[in-house]
Amino acid sequence: MTTPEQPAGNPALRTVEIKAFVPARDFDLSKRFYRDLGFEIPWSSDDLAYLHAGSASFLLQKFYSREHAGNFMMHLLVEDVGAWWQHVIAQGLPERYGVRADPPEDRPWAIRDFVLTDPTGVLWRIGQNISGAETAP
Repeated sequence: MTTPEQPAGNPALRTVEIKAFVPARDFDLSKRFYRDLGFEIPWSSDDLAYLHAGSASFLLQKFYSREHAGNFMMHLLVEDVGAWWQHVIAQGLPERYGVRADPPEDRPWAIRDFVLTDPTGVLWRIGQNISGAETAP
C-alpha cells in the first residue's frame, strides 16, 4: 500500500513537507501582514523568513518580480473559514494594508473560501471543505 510518506515503488523516496517561496516586495511590511493574519515567524534573516500557522508553513522571501507576484497563488485549508474571515475583518487587514479581501463564498469544487491578497499582490484562497450536496447559500 502507498502512503503520502512513501511513494509507490521506492520506499527511500519518503517526503516530509513542501514549502512555497512567497515573494515580498516590502519584506518587513509583508512580515507584519502575515503576523497580523495569524502566522508565527519562528525564524527570519535579512531576506528569508519561515512562517507557519498550525501545520501549514511557507517561506517568505525578499524578492519581487511584478509578473511573478501577480501570478502567485496560495491555498490555505482551514477548519473554520468563518473564524478566519472574522479575524481578517477584526484585524482591519484590508484597510491597514490596502489589500483586497472578498468575503467567503461556496465554490462548485466543494470549498467555502475567501480571497485575500497580500501587500505584494500574492493571492490567497483561505477555505474549508464543504459537502457538495449541502452547500450553504
